[in-house]
Amino acid sequence: MGADDTSWGDRDTASMDAEIALVAYPRCQMAAIFGLTDVFRVAGEQAAILGSPDTPVRVSHWQLDEHDVVCTYDSRPGTAHRPTHVIFPPSLVEPEHMGSADTLRRWALGLRADGAVLGALCAGVFVLAETGVLDRRPATTHWAFADQFARRFPSVELDATRMVIDDGDVITAAGIMAWVDLGLSLVESLLGPTVMLRTSRFMIADAPRQHQMPYMDFKPPNTHTDEEVLRIQQRIQSELDRPLSIEDLARSVSLHPRTLQRRFSKATAMSVTEYIQAARLERVMQDLAVTDHTLERIAQSVGYTDTSTLRKLVRRSTGVTPAEYRRKFRTPSTRVAEASPTHA
Repeated sequence: MGADDTSWGDRDTASMDAEIALVAYPRCQMAAIFGLTDVFRVAGEQAAILGSPDTPVRVSHWQLDEHDVVCTYDSRPGTAHRPTHVIFPPSLVEPEHMGSADTLRRWALGLRADGAVLGALCAGVFVLAETGVLDRRPATTHWAFADQFARRFPSVELDATRMVIDDGDVITAAGIMAWVDLGLSLVESLLGPTVMLRTSRFMIADAPRQHQMPYMDFKPPNTHTDEEVLRIQQRIQSELDRPLSIEDLARSVSLHPRTLQRRFSKATAMSVTEYIQAARLERVMQDLAVTDHTLERIAQSVGYTDTSTLRKLVRRSTGVTPAEYRRKFRTPSTRVAEASPTHA
């Protein structure tokens, strides 16, 4: 092993001073708080195997008790708290239904003034963004909340394709389970890559993922009240294997094609062509995961005759090839079917 992994020196001093403060705000995901606590406990055990004299990272849990922010758990009790990182976990409700966390935000800003790194995951990034510390800074959040986040916080440089963005004194992570990626990323920065890899292997978790693109899916916007557009959306979903021209779709609801385009874009924030392509790609992703059909057969089922074009569209949409997507997401029943000696 190199000196970077076996000699603790300055890193040991820095890591021994590290305290990760996990903030339990109302209706947050407690699994993330407990999971991150376990990540650092395992990392400490792995660091000890490599020669660290003590548990290298302290973890504390904090929540609002009436009007005060109090510590409810401490992995190293009996010494004064000096959090170096303050993390807001994901929420179990969508951002618009989250309760107020003003007191906790002010508490976190006070710690930031003392040098603490602020971090957040998923909908918790909304809590962090309310402080203004993400303005004109790169950040990520759950892909499903990206449009809502961009509208609420236009000054933030949002990149919802990324899984974790570490911008020095602020760090953000994407989806509900991205606490694994954030935790391992912090382990690497505090304790080094060898401890991080040993921790990930012990926990049977992938090393921090770079992108959330493969996990994105198409959520048809159907909460609007335009009845003609809703009928067009339903027809598109039921006829993905057929040619779908704007002219024919417009005739089916007695609208001029330009009128349909305008109303469709207003209702869904997508053009008709963009919607059709997104719906077809979503069906392709589903079939890659739950069937053993060839790409050629899947392409034909959604109206594509050129599989090379479909391969490019899948790669552009997910960041991986169709074969890579299938390997990553195929269901257990599909694996059984592939392994069956009687399977055609």
